[in-house]
Amino acid sequence: MPQRRTIKSNYQHVLFCCVTPNNVVEPNRRYSQINPNFAEKLPTEMSLQIFGELDAISLCSASQTCRLWYHIIKDSEQLWRKQCLLVRAVCQREVDRDRRDGLSWKLTLVKNYSRSRLKTAWLTGCFSHITSADQLIGTTMMPLDVETWGEILQAELDR
Repeated sequence: MPQRRTIKSNYQHVLFCCVTPNNVVEPNRRYSQINPNFAEKLPTEMSLQIFGELDAISLCSASQTCRLWYHIIKDSEQLWRKQCLLVRAVCQREVDRDRRDGLSWKLTLVKNYSRSRLKTAWLTGCFSHITSADQLIGTTMMPLDVETWGEILQAELDR
């Protein structure tokens, strides 16, 4: 029986933390004097290039490092757009609908990130050999639309 990967349930929480500044940590003054913050020294465009190399979870963690990083990351639609387009590869209908409804790239990502992880797990066969509900303990599930279930069924039939 192939080993089943579980979907971590804290992705939505981590992404939600990016939306509000409540979790921003003030830097330790003495540490920041010894190790200057690169974002203070570089133009914002260069900091955005560096942050642009991070995945969504790392980007959210970085936004909680200090107020400067929080504001640079929070205010950059291009960073969130890049991450959202990765999610769109799996959840195109949902992302397109949310963008059409006027949601920002960031909120669209927060809304659809967990859904894309779950859908990817289904499409790659992580749940192909489940024999009891006990095997799903700790796995976060959510409602999926009819078209998504059709894609999943087709993937199962093609295996």
